[in-house]
Amino acid sequence: MQLGLIGLGKMGGNMRERIRRAGHTVIGYDRDPNLSDVADLAELVGALEGPRVVWVMVPAGGPTQAVIDELAGLLSPGDIVVDGGNSRWTDDESHAEQLAARGIGFVDAGVSGGVWGLRNGYALMVGGEPEHIAVVRPVFDALKPEGDFGYVHAGKVGAGHFAKMVHNGIEYAMMQAYAEGWELLEAVDSVTDVREVFRSWREGTVIRSWLLDLAVDALDDDEHLEKLRGYAQDSGEGRWTVEAAIDNAVPLPAITASLFARFASRQDDSPQMKMIAALRNQFGGHAVENSQG
Repeated sequence: MQLGLIGLGKMGGNMRERIRRAGHTVIGYDRDPNLSDVADLAELVGALEGPRVVWVMVPAGGPTQAVIDELAGLLSPGDIVVDGGNSRWTDDESHAEQLAARGIGFVDAGVSGGVWGLRNGYALMVGGEPEHIAVVRPVFDALKPEGDFGYVHAGKVGAGHFAKMVHNGIEYAMMQAYAEGWELLEAVDSVTDVREVFRSWREGTVIRSWLLDLAVDALDDDEHLEKLRGYAQDSGEGRWTVEAAIDNAVPLPAITASLFARFASRQDDSPQMKMIAALRNQFGGHAVENSQG
């Protein structure tokens, strides 16, 4: 099938390549002309045969809204827009309503996989009407990992991004637990090789995971994380998860504490946050701050 893809950064560019490798045609647009296949959104829409599917991979909030507004004026009834960025689920509902008024379908897709997605595939959590999901399904199949898992139609519009938001909240708490354990091991004299303790956990333990593998990779690069400053940004989805928990009276003590720990990292050079920063860089290519400033 044909796909228009808007936003060709770290995630979008690799997604374009993976979809093309599956045999589909992808016409990409990015503000960077060195990355873009077309000059603007009008040219992108004009290059696609109807009914069109256009996938948006730009930052949440204003940038996504601006793209949705422009596409609403360019697309035709029967076309479909997929938002694969990290939009808030409440925005999905308004975007779907805005596009439905013009006969355009909308699907929200929570995408996980970071900089490793090209090779390993992307976990996909999608929300929307079944008929719209069915049209886009060949692209989902191209992006997902091999095997039975890694894709779910989570529910109606907004469900995909809500599921991805909860996924990221869990991720916050898991990274925080590894970071706290690492700091405690580093603090005692009796443990002389913390990196190898972490490596030993990769097999046969109940806490083995891809995040643990990435932690070991980070420690192989910088055994005591001395090159990093103990500062970790939050993407916003941790905050949304905690807010949703409050709205629904669901207790989330571990996720909430991990979010507050990131706030604490902005006050002092936190050893735990060196591990959080290292993990975020390993799986998502997120920027880190070095120890010199």
